[in-house]
Amino acid sequence: QVQLVESGGGSVQAGGSLRLSCAVSAYTYSWNCVVWFRQTPGKEREGVAALSTGTTSTYYTDSVTGRFTISRDNAKKTVYLQMNSLKPEDTAMYYCAARMGSTCLSESWSQSVRYNYWGQGTQVTVSS
Repeated sequence: QVQLVESGGGSVQAGGSLRLSCAVSAYTYSWNCVVWFRQTPGKEREGVAALSTGTTSTYYTDSVTGRFTISRDNAKKTVYLQMNSLKPEDTAMYYCAARMGSTCLSESWSQSVRYNYWGQGTQVTVSS
């Protein structure tokens, strides 16, 4: 059973930075899609950023492009989300999710139903 564990959340003032980490217990295939989602109460889960572990492809939702960077360390089986220039609207619970055995697809990476492995979430709070 694959397990994902997020860490790195916290409280920060607007304009600040945080780095989230997602530790994956095992990659069962060479090609996997790992995605960061976020969710606030009463809203649907939103895809924030994604990468494929076997390629250099990355994807971002428009609202974080230029501020957030997703990266990976395959040796550590860890995916990171560097978040800079944080805004109050970035406040949310952030989840790491994974789909094994396939790369991320540009037309569907942000669809939460595609992912069968999820972490427990880490809270990010940005104050103005």
